[in-house]
Amino acid sequence: MIVDEERPIRSTDPFRPDEVVAEAESWGSDAVAAAVEHGRKAAAEWRATPAPARAQAMGAAADAVAGAAAELTELVIREVGKPRAEAPGEVQRAISILRYYAQQTLDPDGETYPAPDARSLLMARRRPRGLVTLITPWNFPIAIPLWKAAPALAYGNAVLLKPAREAIGVALKVQELIAPHLPDHLLQVAPGDSTIAQALLRASDAVSFTGSTEAGRHVARAATEAGIPAQCEMGGQNASIVLADADRQRAATQIAGAAMGYAGQKCTATSRVIVVGEDNGFTEALVAAVAALPQGDPGEQGVQVGPVINEAARRDVVEAAEEARSEGGRVIAGGQAGAGLGWMVAPTLVSGLPAEASLNQREVFGPIAAIIQASDDGDAVAIANGVRQGLVTSVYTSDLARALSVVDNLDTGLIRVNAPTSGVDFYAPFGGEKSSSHGPREQGKAAREFYTSIRTVTITP
Repeated sequence: MIVDEERPIRSTDPFRPDEVVAEAESWGSDAVAAAVEHGRKAAAEWRATPAPARAQAMGAAADAVAGAAAELTELVIREVGKPRAEAPGEVQRAISILRYYAQQTLDPDGETYPAPDARSLLMARRRPRGLVTLITPWNFPIAIPLWKAAPALAYGNAVLLKPAREAIGVALKVQELIAPHLPDHLLQVAPGDSTIAQALLRASDAVSFTGSTEAGRHVARAATEAGIPAQCEMGGQNASIVLADADRQRAATQIAGAAMGYAGQKCTATSRVIVVGEDNGFTEALVAAVAALPQGDPGEQGVQVGPVINEAARRDVVEAAEEARSEGGRVIAGGQAGAGLGWMVAPTLVSGLPAEASLNQREVFGPIAAIIQASDDGDAVAIANGVRQGLVTSVYTSDLARALSVVDNLDTGLIRVNAPTSGVDFYAPFGGEKSSSHGPREQGKAAREFYTSIRTVTITP
């Protein structure tokens, strides 16, 4: 049973926590029931809409978001503390995603096969799932909802979007911009907590989730019990491997940004730095690169490290540093709450811990990373693979053959050579191995595998 919350869903500025950014009334059982009923009607109408008309609507939605890009950028900065250095890029990425999937509506929707006789036609056609629930996090408040919603809509589905409460303002603004270009109730935003997400999941034809490993496993189990497909992205414990022949300074600069940019609040952030062979000044270069990252008000030009999302997140980083000390590690940078307003925490580097130490095995969603020494390339690969998650690994080297040898043995869904772990291309498949992901890949043409199902049709005169 769904219980209406007594308090509204409220988001606050993580740099100025006393400032409320957005509020919305939490849904109850009546609102969920109405949304499901309206969504199913909208899905039937949308599925019958010709693909060129869907493409035009998606293009108009992209134009609407583009027209409000400056407003959305400011909202992203205030609501989730994303630095101005990154927030405009996320908004532009969202616009590109909408335009990309506007064209995907015109892709072939099936294929033909040789029929058993000369008179018949045998074909496989793709059909939208129907009503899909999207459960999204706060750290990419516009890009992640749209990299799920855009393909869902493009391929003919209706969408129920359950955003994180910390990003409710951005979600409602996106709905305000996009919904007028779509049939009524085709895209609905559902404010609420996990009970709302569970209710929507049970009433849907598919569910796509991004968030913590624990919550993602719960979603996957619930979807299995409901008999619907699930797609879950659940984070990573990502490694950057610095091989002995790598450009140490270049690697240190890139890794510092990948580990600490946006206060480390990305599922693709670097949390382990594996150095092969002699250190040769790399640790010193990394400490200097981290210290050089501008910190403070995310709304100011040039700032790369702002606050974490809330007090609990800051406490997690500080406690992780304390735990590392208790296990024999050395905190060589940061380790304490940062100076300034809000939930600032100093970018933190730890050395001297073994690969199996707690900090190297669990995801701490904040600006903290550990440096681990490896004896050779094989040892580095074993350390990188020695965690339960497998989202992304970076490899730094000047030797192509060596790079390919390491790449072939890594257990991650994304591998980047001489590039930071934190980069993602919206038109390429996205997802991890092991506990990082469940279900088909997201983004690009891979998204069609999840948001449609295949019907095999035989026609005999």
